[in-house]
Amino acid sequence: MAVTVDYFMTTSSPWSYLGARRFMEMTRKVGAEVNVYAVDFGAIFAQSGGLPLPKRAPQRRAYRLVELARWKKRLGLPMVIEPQNFPAKTPLSLHLVTATRLAGGDALRLSTLILEALWEKDLSIDDPEVLAECCRKAGLDAASLLKAAESPEAKAAFDEDTEHAKHSGVFGAPSYIIDEELFWGQDRLDFVAEKLGA
Repeated sequence: MAVTVDYFMTTSSPWSYLGARRFMEMTRKVGAEVNVYAVDFGAIFAQSGGLPLPKRAPQRRAYRLVELARWKKRLGLPMVIEPQNFPAKTPLSLHLVTATRLAGGDALRLSTLILEALWEKDLSIDDPEVLAECCRKAGLDAASLLKAAESPEAKAAFDEDTEHAKHSGVFGAPSYIIDEELFWGQDRLDFVAEKLGA
């Protein structure tokens, strides 16, 4: 029986980007089923005591950039550390990932491509055409999914997923839950791999 992973992420998170491709590869290697929940971390921070980036102390913001540079070098990724298009200004990309999951599409691959569009190419993930190209690369029907992303059903599911994250103890992105055990952060992927037997 395949292991199931609940994956909580946001399409603007550099940390989700840093872990996305490794996570996708390890889960596919072992045949794990992944539920991708693209959620509202603003709402989660308000409940869990986290702060959005602009409200963090200057020393914390400065150290974040140091850590991003370290991880970029460690992982050998073509990351733009301070993209002009960060953060996303609308929830469209989040709703698109949600709509893709609801439709039974490959939400994991799509979410990874969206993260790469922002963090490698500095493209605006608020732009429907950028998102459409991510859909096409994932082998998905861009027109139908972008339409579904604007639907009340996708928006309601997004809100429900955010509540699910809160009730599951999620407080930061990315987070992975396997057998009710929470792993927070792309730097915990070694532990995720151990849990999966990858």
